Amino acid sequence: MGIQIDVVAAYPINDEMERVLGLAEAVGEPVRVRFMWEGRQEAEHAVLVPAATLALWEHWAPTAYPTSDAGDENRAETEKPELAHPAEFGPFTLFRRRVGGRTAVARGGVVVAELLNPDEAHWLEERARNVRQGFMDPKQKAAFEEFLARQSSLDDQ
Repeated sequence: MGIQIDVVAAYPINDEMERVLGLAEAVGEPVRVRFMWEGRQEAEHAVLVPAATLALWEHWAPTAYPTSDAGDENRAETEKPELAHPAEFGPFTLFRRRVGGRTAVARGGVVVAELLNPDEAHWLEERARNVRQGFMDPKQKAAFEEFLARQSSLDDQ
């Protein structure tokens, strides 16, 4: 992931959030973000992934990211995601999912990006890349098989 930005998001009137969301949408690639929410001691780390990029990753990733929090030592066993109204930052609205920890970012009723856990974003990107690199469309596969058929065997060389 190429871009890393630190954001301090304290109040919805702060336009920093709007600028970061606009940046991620404009560059079309994941942006690493650190949020310092008001009233919390620790920063929340996330990766803001444009919707089109996430759709591509999820298309090629063969399975879903494991949701087991067994290895997550930072969270208390009893901590539950909070239920809250969507947070608005300028023209963007954030919808936090209670399951999975993702946050959808919408503008004008259309999801333009999602905030993901950095581990999940890395996992999805790697899985998608590995599967995509091993895939050949039917025409490409036929051309490659024809190429291989024209090659002399190793015994003939």
